[in-house]
Amino acid sequence: MQEKMQLFTCMREGLQIRGMQCFPDSFNEQNRYPVMIISHGFTGDYTETLPFGKLFAELGYVAFCFSFCGGTRNHADDIVKSEGKTEHMSVLTEVADVIAVKEYAKSLPYVDASQIILMGFSQGGFVSGLAAAACQEEIKKLIMVFPALCIPDHARRGQLRGTDYDPNCVPEYIQSWDMTLGEAYHDAVVGMEPYLELSPYKGDVLIMHGLADDIVDYSYSMRARDSYQPGQCKLHLIKDFGHGCNEKQQRELVNLSRQFLCEREEILTFQIFITREETQTEGDLTRKDIFFTGYCESQHFQGAFVSEGCDKQEYRGNERISIRAEYELQGLDSDKKHCTLHVVNQWKDGEWMPEIKTDSNVLSWLNDATLYATLEFVEGGLTVRVFSTENII
Repeated sequence: MQEKMQLFTCMREGLQIRGMQCFPDSFNEQNRYPVMIISHGFTGDYTETLPFGKLFAELGYVAFCFSFCGGTRNHADDIVKSEGKTEHMSVLTEVADVIAVKEYAKSLPYVDASQIILMGFSQGGFVSGLAAAACQEEIKKLIMVFPALCIPDHARRGQLRGTDYDPNCVPEYIQSWDMTLGEAYHDAVVGMEPYLELSPYKGDVLIMHGLADDIVDYSYSMRARDSYQPGQCKLHLIKDFGHGCNEKQQRELVNLSRQFLCEREEILTFQIFITREETQTEGDLTRKDIFFTGYCESQHFQGAFVSEGCDKQEYRGNERISIRAEYELQGLDSDKKHCTLHVVNQWKDGEWMPEIKTDSNVLSWLNDATLYATLEFVEGGLTVRVFSTENII
């Protein structure tokens, strides 16, 4: 029986890269699996990306989470560090690390080398984008989460990672938080135009960035989207989302990534505002009704709730038995004609799968469409995004 996780090592220019592989439940070495190579952010290590590796393994991927050479904070446990000094680390050495992990993954018999996806967070997102540009056709898709495309600008100002130095007289060592950087870190990026560096990659790109990010302004991701070819890059700007994520937000990011990887298009976006809750308990059975209102803005439909919607949930102890949200909106379809949407959203087969009925002629395809949804929880409510694989004219 194959373990769900397994340590791995590979080499880059004489330095050992350490990481962890995550496997699907039904893993069989005789089969070939798509691959996620997941890169952590500045000062991090592979344990920070493991939750994502496990979630993608649940979706059928073999995930590789690894630590960058010289890219981990000083006081981290040596067992999770890759070799190399922090003073020698730069964005470019980290690109080389990603490529080394990619080559290692390709050497494994159970890896489908035509299905390699790069995913990275913050500096790791920037690095993943640069690695995709370097590898081009070898990378099937690219996912960047709050990518730190601001790093070159910060180097030009002499303000890398909370530091303050003269960019015209760069010190040999730069003390940044709990990591000592070398002059090479500055030199690698000070003359870099990140959007030009990213643009050689021609595959599909997903960028996810929080509107509440106080480390990397989301405008960098907006500009990155525009630097790719029209329609190549999808950008999700997420409310109340900062530079990091909790367990619930991790699942939200993976769910959004899943829609992208399955090539589903976002067709409707509902903004939900919770108005009140009612709870009834009978023994170990709890019934909860959550009432809400809201609106929808999209290219296909714009409208508002007719009355309160209701999310009916049942729990036995801490186990959720059922959940079903139902609501109705009235507004204008893409032909500017008045219409109604009736939405029922339920959890089926590990996904949110809403059913929508409408009296709109131009949106009549919704009545029989297979739809999927993601939920992003924000203060006082949530954002519901609805996706489809239908060819929409």
